[in-house]
Amino acid sequence: MFLQNLRAKVGARLNGDGEAGFTLIELLVVMLILGILAAIALPAFFNQKEKAGDAKAKEYAHSAQVAQETYFTDHSEYATGAGGQEALEEIEPTLASATWVTLEGNENSYTITMQGSNEEQTFSVVRNADGSLEFPCEVGGKGGCTDTGEAGGEGEWGG
Repeated sequence: MFLQNLRAKVGARLNGDGEAGFTLIELLVVMLILGILAAIALPAFFNQKEKAGDAKAKEYAHSAQVAQETYFTDHSEYATGAGGQEALEEIEPTLASATWVTLEGNENSYTITMQGSNEEQTFSVVRNADGSLEFPCEVGGKGGCTDTGEAGGEGEWGG
């Protein structure tokens, strides 16, 4: 009798007759695992838009730097102010869609500043009178500016 019951249970298990679905505990464990994965992955995903906006601002700053050097080659001076922005946009048409903050300079140096993903984040290219370049940025978000440790501080974004 015992052997017959055991054979029936083993046969039912092998045929899949005895189990119709998942238990409540199994479903809760799966939902818990999915919740943990979502909590880890979603914040990193949502930060990508801000990083993309900052990367675009850095690229505009670099394009403006190249256009500025091209303008200098043709005119023996650097473009400045609103008229300078228009002159650089003629050299590099993609700069027309950039969000300019400032374009300042004189015959030996210039500063180009572009707005990042939010109004507090800016990326600049500074050409000093000795020809050296600096790449300062104002930290206003979680973008590509290496912070000096203080919120709203300054950092570098590279070249």
